Amino acid sequence: MKTKTLKKDKVNVITLGCSKNLVDSENIITQLRGNQFDVTHESDQSDANIIIVNTCGFIDLAKQESIDTILEYAEVKKQGEIDKLYVTGCLSQRYREELAVEIPEVDAWFGTLELPQLLAKFKADYKHELVGERIITTDPHHAYLKISEGCNRTCSFCAIPLMRGTHVSKPIEQLVKEAQSLARRGVKELMVIAQELTYYGLDIYKKRELPQLLYALSEVEGIEWIRLHYAYPSKFPLEIFDAMASLPKVCNYLDMPLQHANNAVLERMRRQITKEETINLIELARQKVPDLTLRTTMLVGFPGETEAEFEDLCEFIQEMQFDRLGVFQYSHEEGTRAYDVADDVPAELKAERASRLMEIQQDISFEKNQAKVGKTFKVLFDRKEGAYFVGRTEGDSPEVDNEVLVSAASQYVRVGDFAQVRITEVAEFDLFGVIV
Repeated sequence: MKTKTLKKDKVNVITLGCSKNLVDSENIITQLRGNQFDVTHESDQSDANIIIVNTCGFIDLAKQESIDTILEYAEVKKQGEIDKLYVTGCLSQRYREELAVEIPEVDAWFGTLELPQLLAKFKADYKHELVGERIITTDPHHAYLKISEGCNRTCSFCAIPLMRGTHVSKPIEQLVKEAQSLARRGVKELMVIAQELTYYGLDIYKKRELPQLLYALSEVEGIEWIRLHYAYPSKFPLEIFDAMASLPKVCNYLDMPLQHANNAVLERMRRQITKEETINLIELARQKVPDLTLRTTMLVGFPGETEAEFEDLCEFIQEMQFDRLGVFQYSHEEGTRAYDVADDVPAELKAERASRLMEIQQDISFEKNQAKVGKTFKVLFDRKEGAYFVGRTEGDSPEVDNEVLVSAASQYVRVGDFAQVRITEVAEFDLFGVIV
């Protein structure tokens, strides 16, 4: 058993789920450190006596990972190895009452917007002067910039609005201040994130203002790349493409989750867009930004998805030739509109369809990579790993996209720096090159 001492508290924050959750954890760490607490992020040391688990509740696998993590630390607490266990984030927001009964070892549960209440458990004040001074846990040369919270869309499969609430934009001035603070600390790349980027500004400016935000962020000295994640295709503000084309700092990269391409499935999903409108949008995007890297996400196994509807999706992916593609399997989430209908696509078939899509995309990715052999790209280097320096092109976001590998035996580049790299050979999802 752990012996009680007067030793100062040490807090370890564990983050599960998406990049938006990571930003929330960084804000927790910033506020606690601002109140003179000793805080680490996902430390593998066992010297913390207080654990905060920031949970994800997006789909079944994510929920299970969150529950397993909470149970792991609940057992550690039972053994007397930690004093306090707090849980926050999406899973806690949605299921705290049920979980509090099932896991009594947790000292308190907090929702996604309850940072002040969490701080109160530490007798800590929410310090407004720290807004914009966020501590980052990513590589020091890139960081996420969350421009809004929540979502006003009504997709029938999605539980995010139940956990994150309605859309709330941050003012442009506040975001510029945060970007300036990040740049002063060496950040060169901003990943602009939101549950829904294109809605930005409608609530506070009464019009879609993502393009204006991009112009403002482009003025921040020290920031060299600005990357856009999670743009909804319906009612897409076309001015975003104009900003991409005219602003050198805005990467010609767009993450636009489409979810499906069959019109009947899109209607059941309540996506507010048709296959034909989607194709027109993609063609316009590629016309306005000729070297655009387009990333998307598809959802397979939605209730009622027939083999013919899935084949329609496969043909669409072949036709559109996306640069990057991810696949989710449908998760039946209570509280969503789709929960009222039967989850009638078997789990094995969902997995098989996901694999089929990724096989198609693997071939597309390899063919696109082959076309890069002999060409030179600006690359930002993230790390040294084994025998290679590992970086990314403008068309690649951290952790989810292709990587560029340069031999560390024959060449040297400083991590966090840009370099021009000529591609010499490729694999399905990796590029190999030499610095020129």
